[in-house]
Amino acid sequence: MTDIYYIEDEPNIAQAVKEYLEAKNCSVTVLETIDLAKAAIRSHVPEIVLLDWNMPDGEGDRLCRWIRDRLKDLPIIFLTVREDSHDIVSAFGDGADDYVVKPFELEVLYSRILALLRRAGKTKEVRLYCDNIMIDTEKISVYCDNEEITLSQPEYRLLLLLMENKGMTVMRSKLLEKIWDSSGNFVNDNTLTVTMKRLREKLHNPACIKTIRSFGYRMEDRV
Repeated sequence: MTDIYYIEDEPNIAQAVKEYLEAKNCSVTVLETIDLAKAAIRSHVPEIVLLDWNMPDGEGDRLCRWIRDRLKDLPIIFLTVREDSHDIVSAFGDGADDYVVKPFELEVLYSRILALLRRAGKTKEVRLYCDNIMIDTEKISVYCDNEEITLSQPEYRLLLLLMENKGMTVMRSKLLEKIWDSSGNFVNDNTLTVTMKRLREKLHNPACIKTIRSFGYRMEDRV
């Protein structure tokens, strides 16, 4: 799951981009001000930053320079209505890796994100395996013993997170945060338990998904 920060104060645009990218297995955190963006980056560095230019508390070029001074390799894409050649040249001079003028096609934006991540060496394996379970992250498909299994979006994202962290225990709190909080949905702890139960049933109760009592879950290949 690609971790993205989107610095944007226009809610309609932010929501459209967020919904599209999360359907592509990205985790998108929308930050409405430069100050919020700085605080978030200090706390956790994402895999890529999408950045608007005109923000309520300043201009995106200043934030771009701030990021680049601290994180030399973090990919940054400007998403802005400013199409003047001077602004574009200035943005690249400030450290941007790409520049997309609004309005833009969401599929084109996603292609640019993938291209940047490839160049940064941050793209992940398209196919993930654990015992007889396989996820094709490009097709967003899951197979068990070569049979395609239909999962809900929470079930798929739960399985994907466990597969991406195969061999490690993933805490319940992290799963709740990554799967549901990233979409702005409040859920209680029982939601995770129910989702896991349904996932296991659809995958024929695989032994490779283990419950670590009081902590979370772990996926690991059987020896």
